[in-house]
Amino acid sequence: MTRPVRSVLTTLALPVLVGGGLLMGAAAPALAQTDSDAAFRATTFSLSAYGETRVAPDMATITLGVQTDAPTAAEAMKTNGARMNQVLATLKKAGIAERDIQTSNLNLNAQYAYEQNQPPKLTGYQASNQVTITVRDLSKLGAAVDATVGAGANTVGGISFGLANPKAAEDAARLDAVKALQAKAELYGRATGYKAVRLVNLSEGGGYTPNPPAVPMFAMAKREMADSTAVAAGELKIRVDVNAVYEATKQ
Repeated sequence: MTRPVRSVLTTLALPVLVGGGLLMGAAAPALAQTDSDAAFRATTFSLSAYGETRVAPDMATITLGVQTDAPTAAEAMKTNGARMNQVLATLKKAGIAERDIQTSNLNLNAQYAYEQNQPPKLTGYQASNQVTITVRDLSKLGAAVDATVGAGANTVGGISFGLANPKAAEDAARLDAVKALQAKAELYGRATGYKAVRLVNLSEGGGYTPNPPAVPMFAMAKREMADSTAVAAGELKIRVDVNAVYEATKQ
């Protein structure tokens, strides 16, 4: 008796020659490469640098005030208000515009005397009023301060200097920062045998910041002056920080 012959077909995963190369079907997806993969494998320089510019300030901010004491709150406020009006009138006469005068503090406090084993004793009231002014002509700053002291101001607070338009100084600092960054990239290239060929990323930090107010110039000041107070403005330092990533290749 003749037995039927069964056909058996076996499929083998054989490599296929494509263009002279060996290609495995299952490996094809692994050849897909994203830009992020390439960037990850690239050699890069991550560097930082800064640029600085020094310029003379062209404006100043200063705080002036009046402090008065009286037996009653009403009297303290009334006396304070009268003196402050004189100070404001003097500032305007000295050429300070109204937009550059701003009330920055106004207080009324009860004053007490303290003795051991005794309850606090009310002795009167103290009123204080402060204005912050912006002086845009520094040649008038000393004379303006002296005039207000003569008009009744008895507290002069910290002074800070600034720039009305800091853009030009900031741009000069930016250019210096980028030059320093490029010089650093070249230096690292010579040291490592790699060369920066492409700027991948650039970020900035820093910039113009006005000087913070200094410690009080006078406290309870009232004096006669033959000459105006000398004020040295000095220079302002504008700094810009930059960070960059460069792609590098072997030289």
